[in-house]
Amino acid sequence: MGTVLSISPATKKASIMDAEVARDGLKNDKSLKRHSMFVSLSWKKLVANSAKKNAKKVTPNPPTIRELPSSQVAQLNSENIRKTHQNEEKKPKAPIPVPVPTVPTQRNEAVAQNGRLSSVQKQPSSLSLLSPRRIVIQASTGELLRCLGDFMCRRCYKLKELNCGEVILWFRNIDRTLLLQGWQDQGFITPANVVFVYLLCEDTIADSVDSPAELQGTFQTCLYLAYSYMGNEISYPLKPFMNESNKDVFWETSLRIINKMSAKMLQLNADPHFFTQVFQDLKNQRDTTETNLDR
Repeated sequence: MGTVLSISPATKKASIMDAEVARDGLKNDKSLKRHSMFVSLSWKKLVANSAKKNAKKVTPNPPTIRELPSSQVAQLNSENIRKTHQNEEKKPKAPIPVPVPTVPTQRNEAVAQNGRLSSVQKQPSSLSLLSPRRIVIQASTGELLRCLGDFMCRRCYKLKELNCGEVILWFRNIDRTLLLQGWQDQGFITPANVVFVYLLCEDTIADSVDSPAELQGTFQTCLYLAYSYMGNEISYPLKPFMNESNKDVFWETSLRIINKMSAKMLQLNADPHFFTQVFQDLKNQRDTTETNLDR
C-alpha cells in the first residue's frame, strides 16, 4: 500500500498564522520606524521648546517694596533707620576742619631737608581762629609830600640851602601847569602817586649831587616817568618837565631809569606787600623835629 502524505489542519493553520505574524511584524517594524522617527522629531522639538523656555525663564527677583505689604515695608524702613543710627553712633565724632588763612611765619614755613620738605608745624589752637594780620598805614597827601621833601634834603646833604618846601613846590608847579593848560582833568598828586615818585627818586638820585639845577632836572625826569606810567591821560607834554638846555641829559636819564626800574615799577602795582613796604619806607623818611606841613 502506498504512503499518503497529508497535512494536518493545525499545521496549515499554524503556517498561515506564522505568515500573518510575519506580515504583521513587517508592518509593526515599519510603524515602529515611523513612530521612532516621529518620537525623535517630537523629542527634538520638545528639547528645543524647553531650551527656549529655560532661556526666557529668569530667576525671580525678590519682591520689591511696592509688592510687599505696607506693614512689612514699615518694618524694613524702621530697621534701616535703626541700623543707620547705630553706625553713626559707632563713628567717632570729630570737628570738621575749616581752613583759616594765617600769616606765614618762620615756624610755619616748610624747610628743605635732604631734598624733601619737612612737615609744616601747626599753630596753637588759640591762633587758628584769628584772621590774618593786616598792616594798615594811613597818611595824607601833604604828609607824604613832606616825607618826600625830607628824603631829598637828607639824600642831597651837599646842598645846604635845599629845603623840603622847595622840592614840594617843584612837584606842585608842574601839576598845576598841566591842569591850567588842559593836559589833565584832575590833579596827579595822590598818596599812591607820591609813593611811586619816591620809588623812582630813591634809586635814581645820588648823594653826590651838588647842584640845585642838576637835582631839579633829575627830579623832574622822575616826575615825567611817573606821570607817563601812573597818569590818567594818554600823553603829557615835555615842556614842564624838560629844559631845552638839558634835553640830551633828560633822555639819557629817562632811558637809564626805565632800564633799571621797570621791574620795580610793575611790582609796585602788582604786589600789595611791596607797595606797603615802600609806603612805610616813605613814612619813615619824615623829619620829626620840624613842624607838620599838610597841604
